[in-house]
Amino acid sequence: MQWIRRLYDWVLHWAETPYASWALFWLAFAESSFFPVPPDVLLIALSISIPKKAFRYAAICSVGSVIGGIFGYFLGYAFFDLLGKPILSWYGYGAQEKYQLIQQLYQKYDFWAVSIAGFTPIPYKVFTIAAGVFQINFGMFCFASLLSRSARFFLVAALLWKFGPPIRYFIEKYFNLLTIIFVLLVILGFIILKYYI
Repeated sequence: MQWIRRLYDWVLHWAETPYASWALFWLAFAESSFFPVPPDVLLIALSISIPKKAFRYAAICSVGSVIGGIFGYFLGYAFFDLLGKPILSWYGYGAQEKYQLIQQLYQKYDFWAVSIAGFTPIPYKVFTIAAGVFQINFGMFCFASLLSRSARFFLVAALLWKFGPPIRYFIEKYFNLLTIIFVLLVILGFIILKYYI
């Protein structure tokens, strides 16, 4: 796994260059369709180095990610056999049973499948490509992507803007757990709204 660490360090080095904003945009774009390192890594580094620009960086990250998600949708829709399927296989989702599981999620919960994948550590790229393969409603896909990706990146930016460098270690260490707790709270909220209000 040394190559992942080298890739992680390579992503972080962009925070110290004049091209940091563009690097963040392209990283967010690539991660939504094929790249393994999440843009949060660079977003955190940039937001800590210049806290007053944290929300600007979150906006750049959100736009890049949504456009990248649209690209992923296009890969699944038009180039699944050539590009989409190898990407899914590389991430361990090429097996028929996993592929069918994603299909079932889309058939039942299309909006929520995109939203949860967009916000949590679940590989978003798998869901963007699958959305194109299963041809889910494109407008709904874009809306769910914009909502979930913006929520994720603006939450990180808000925490860094408010608490500064001390929160970085906490976010990096517990990011997966924090996002899962948030999603469970959202689901609980909808259950309460549906059945008790």
